[in-house]
Amino acid sequence: MNKSIMFLALAVSLPVMADDAGVLREKLDAIAGLKADFQQQVTDINGKLIQQGSGELALAQPNQFYWHLQQPDESVIVADGKDVWIYNPFAEEVSVLELENAIAASPMTLLVRRDEASWARYNITLDKECFQIAPKTEEAGVQQVSVCFNDDTLTQLALKDTQGNLSQFKLSGQQSLTDSDKRLFQFEVPEGVSIDDQRPGQEG
Repeated sequence: MNKSIMFLALAVSLPVMADDAGVLREKLDAIAGLKADFQQQVTDINGKLIQQGSGELALAQPNQFYWHLQQPDESVIVADGKDVWIYNPFAEEVSVLELENAIAASPMTLLVRRDEASWARYNITLDKECFQIAPKTEEAGVQQVSVCFNDDTLTQLALKDTQGNLSQFKLSGQQSLTDSDKRLFQFEVPEGVSIDDQRPGQEG
């Protein structure tokens, strides 16, 4: 479940890259809160299909994220604004990470981040309707994330890892969040589930 993002830079292109990052931020700022269904498709470096799935996601400002993969193997990721909870129902285990550590691991979190320090970690370029987000260092486990729009509607996310696997998520049923949807960003540990607490000063 750990997923996380490579390098692209020429001094002559820096102004363009800055503009592209600004455009992406404007589009994300216009999405105060979003809920959608997704269809997942994962292919290997040779383009061979290795997994398909479906689920639901939700985004809210600031720093709130909900990801529920329902098929084929259920998993849940919740960022509540302070911590990130990664729940594996099959293993009956939930891992807890400090938000800042999770941010460092995945550029996908830029969808709900607005601070300059987080955005400064990545190069962002616009290719047609998709923004390509790549880390400035090679420490991340993901080479590149694509965030695609149709006008101002978020339509697709794609994530390429360092082994060449490509995970694509096509969104549908996009709608604004309601007050009742706020519960999605509050993770309650199910009874009988073990906790692996990886936050500083905590023991798992």
